[in-house]
Amino acid sequence: MRSRGMSGFAAGAVIAGAVVWSLITTDVEISRLVSAGPRIAEFLGRMVPPDPTVIGEILKGSAETLRIAILGTFGAVVLSVPLGVLASETMAPPAVHRPVRTLLAFVRAIPLILVAMLMVGAVGLGPLPGIIAVAFHATGMLAKFYAEAIDGVSRAPIAALESAGAGPLLRLRHAIWPQMAPVVARDTIFRFELNLRESLILGVVGAGGIGFYIQTYVRSFQYDKAASVTLAVIVMVVVIEAINVALQRRFS
Repeated sequence: MRSRGMSGFAAGAVIAGAVVWSLITTDVEISRLVSAGPRIAEFLGRMVPPDPTVIGEILKGSAETLRIAILGTFGAVVLSVPLGVLASETMAPPAVHRPVRTLLAFVRAIPLILVAMLMVGAVGLGPLPGIIAVAFHATGMLAKFYAEAIDGVSRAPIAALESAGAGPLLRLRHAIWPQMAPVVARDTIFRFELNLRESLILGVVGAGGIGFYIQTYVRSFQYDKAASVTLAVIVMVVVIEAINVALQRRFS
């Protein structure tokens, strides 16, 4: 009990030290933020009232963003299923799952915006580089989640099938999948929501979606139109969040 208290104290001290170190070594001046108040107010004032004439661009960009998120998530699921199995300690030997997990960590370490920029340079402007970037980046997380879902199931049904001579696929189908299905559904829905939010910014680098219109309007100082697009983004995120919560309750 005492050791736990000491561990908690040490962890708190490390966190507090990190916060203090960050404040001391970072050029943070509250006076600069206070002096920026009028400029921020002026910027927000230019966004009021929002321009409703861009509803056509909003619908087009929103639909493209949704398609990028859907297809990117689908591609990530297709790639993550075999990679998740190979990264699982339950399904693969150390010589296989350790290199695969290292590969997935490498994929997660690459920023999405960098992948999108590379894809734009490779295949050109439009939604295709966005779909590829989302699928690539999401695979690093989803495959890890799937592997952890496999490793987190009860071992008794697996051992029973293994003793009966069942192979890996039969064990996965009859002993592992029924236990991990709710977790997989939850993680996939969460990743789709995250993909949608990430797809909103891909337009900044020319990878399609509604972010392209935000970038265009801000750069051309059409802040009232940018405000309309921003409101549409907020509505889209709120709706997707509500759907996400409903689906998670359904699968929990």
